[in-house]
Amino acid sequence: MNTMKTMTIAMIALVAVPAVAQRSHAVRGYTRRDGTYVAPHRATNPNSTKLDNWSTRGNVNPYTGREGTVDPYAPAQPKPPLQQTQGQR
Repeated sequence: MNTMKTMTIAMIALVAVPAVAQRSHAVRGYTRRDGTYVAPHRATNPNSTKLDNWSTRGNVNPYTGREGTVDPYAPAQPKPPLQQTQGQR
């Protein structure tokens, strides 16, 4: 009976682990237009809701352990315009 229980738990683990791993993807490092470098990181896969993002209040990033702080129901904040540097017009 104990062997059957162990095998059942192992089968569930084999099915569950890939399902959790596919909820995110790797993002390569890049440089923003304003010159800020963004280091490589993991992000949740895109979908139609903001409720399951790691940064959303009530969620926890499984890679960093940080709790989410963003209110998913707050209106989007407008981004400030990019400042032109010398030589751009």
